[in-house]
Amino acid sequence: MKLFDRWEVDDIEPTDPGLRDHVSLDPMLAPKKSKGRHASSRFSKNEMNLVERLMNHLMGPGHRGKRHKISSGRCGGDSYSAWKITKEAFSIIEDRTGENPVEVFMRAVENTAPVEEVSSYQVGSIIRRKAVISSPQRRVDLSLRHIAQGAYAQSVGKKDNMAKCLADEITAAFRDERESYAIRQKERFEREAEGAR
Repeated sequence: MKLFDRWEVDDIEPTDPGLRDHVSLDPMLAPKKSKGRHASSRFSKNEMNLVERLMNHLMGPGHRGKRHKISSGRCGGDSYSAWKITKEAFSIIEDRTGENPVEVFMRAVENTAPVEEVSSYQVGSIIRRKAVISSPQRRVDLSLRHIAQGAYAQSVGKKDNMAKCLADEITAAFRDERESYAIRQKERFEREAEGAR
């Protein structure tokens, strides 16, 4: 069975051993079959297909931080639109790179998953910051969130459509280029963690 009836996923596995148990690419025709059944238990979203998790992030990319720089209210949770955007973006990636776009997406997630981040805690009346190692599930979630936010920020108010911007973001993250918003966020997280050691 091929994803979107076009791309093989059987032999794709993460190269990062820390993410191996937290990324699923089970073969399925349409990556929209879980319908929220994984929402009730803590780690069961690891069983969801990684492409479906990306589509869920596209339905509400969210603002960056608390600044509300860009509102994502126009996305509205339309799953069919997210499905079309993802399929078109994967077609663009396949045309550009000549590789399996699902594998390109998997490598992009691995490249943009931050290893360390900063946690704040209070001692008396002082708030201190401490570098902590991110859990594997949080690494994947942050990576998907930053890919969706970077693509959405590129497309809002511009001529380019969302599928092209998503393809640009995934391709730049796959090549580990600084044009990718997700790569810049990963570097920022790890730089702050290094300063808080």
